[in-house]
Amino acid sequence: MSIPEFDSGIAVAETMSPADAKDSPLPRGFRPLIMRLHFYAGILVAPFLLIATISGGLYAIAPTIEQFVYSDYLHVDSAGPALPVAEQIRAARKERPDLTVAAVRPATDPGETSWVLFTDPSLGESERLAVFVDPATAHPVGELVVYGSSGALPMRTWIGDLHRNLHLGEPGRMYSELAASWLWVIAIGGVYLWAARYRTMRARGTATARLWTLDRVSQDRNRTVSWHGVAGLWIAAGLVFLSATGLTWSTYAGQHVSDLRSSLSWTTPTIIKALGNTPASAPAGDHGGHEMTLAAERAVNIIAANVGHMDSVLALARENGITGKVEASIPSTTDTAFTVAQIRQPWVMANNSIAIDGTTGTVTDTLWFADWPLAAKLSAWGIQAHMGILFGLANQLALAVLAVALVSVIVRGYILWWRRRPTRNPLRPVGRPPARGAWRHIHPGAPVAVVSGAVVVGWFVPLLGLSLLAFLLVDGVLGTRQTPIFSRVVSSLRRLK
Repeated sequence: MSIPEFDSGIAVAETMSPADAKDSPLPRGFRPLIMRLHFYAGILVAPFLLIATISGGLYAIAPTIEQFVYSDYLHVDSAGPALPVAEQIRAARKERPDLTVAAVRPATDPGETSWVLFTDPSLGESERLAVFVDPATAHPVGELVVYGSSGALPMRTWIGDLHRNLHLGEPGRMYSELAASWLWVIAIGGVYLWAARYRTMRARGTATARLWTLDRVSQDRNRTVSWHGVAGLWIAAGLVFLSATGLTWSTYAGQHVSDLRSSLSWTTPTIIKALGNTPASAPAGDHGGHEMTLAAERAVNIIAANVGHMDSVLALARENGITGKVEASIPSTTDTAFTVAQIRQPWVMANNSIAIDGTTGTVTDTLWFADWPLAAKLSAWGIQAHMGILFGLANQLALAVLAVALVSVIVRGYILWWRRRPTRNPLRPVGRPPARGAWRHIHPGAPVAVVSGAVVVGWFVPLLGLSLLAFLLVDGVLGTRQTPIFSRVVSSLRRLK
């Protein structure tokens, strides 16, 4: 694995004398092409990968850290049975009468607080205000902004925004999509290059040839190369997984993934919340502020009535198999059902939900995870694993180790470049690229297949395609500057001066 080995990039030369390396023909096959692409990808993408890796590693362990940081909000010392959930919600509404209550996450274990969630127009997209309530006393203990269905608290949300868009909003998402788009290319290309280097060393009888283990005999650059390749090989599968799951959240490639899933009926199904009830019509007369006031009062009265149904709704959901930690919505209209959905939790592989008419106490719809399309299941599991939720602390530690290993691979790539960086050639400020002429050493049909594949991948992953095109253009310009004709033109211009 080479991320980003900015030196000559011709791994064979490491086991050959300078004269042999100079006279040796280019190896046949795709190796020089992959090496050249690897070289330029490292130049552009490695800094973005470094930021995404560090922030992603922090985000992975954030669910555990926030249990300590926000312990006063999440845990209480009160003992005794929990009061009715409706009473807990009313206590939270008294704490924030200016907001509209939307849902509740009742405590399930002793010492936990219940979350009463409010919609707040001043908050951002997917953000809600949570009032934390002691279930034994119905006493609010504090409030925090939570993000998304995962219930991320402020610290994890801040790290998540850094990882996703560098706190720059929608334009900042370009950086993370670029990193995710190239990560799988660099990982797979690095595995190929490392395996090719190993085969070459074995064929030459090199005693220090290692594939899966670190070369502890060699020193200096060769030892760095060994760590660089071995560590990259071990984490390659994890990098491809992170790239694939990360692209599902991206702006451009993510939209293509959504379109593909929709065309194949692989989308995540949704529960039906609508009821057959007809909401009360607005009174005739003044259609100004008075009518708006009456509508607001009607919504408040509906919510208050629905809060009173909450305990019976939760009991009916448990009777129908919706157990564990759940979030129950509180309708603000008479034509909307309560929904009770299981929350993403460690080692919980299924998230089921149910819709209930609180007035009649009847189940109006159910959505079982077992009935989801396979692609939707895999997507849900992949996202939870990417976030460090699916397997709890073990998942988080695995992602943290993966992040540390990737940082070490990237740093060692820079070390390799620094030790062989050019000091006298201003035309090569980032090092000597791999040798040209690779196309002449492969089958004539191969370039057609490669270009066709690149076009398809570039369309599906646009930032990968655009940046690849930029690489080729820059490489072509640099190649022109190194031709004999260009050199003679430059020499003639200098003589004219």
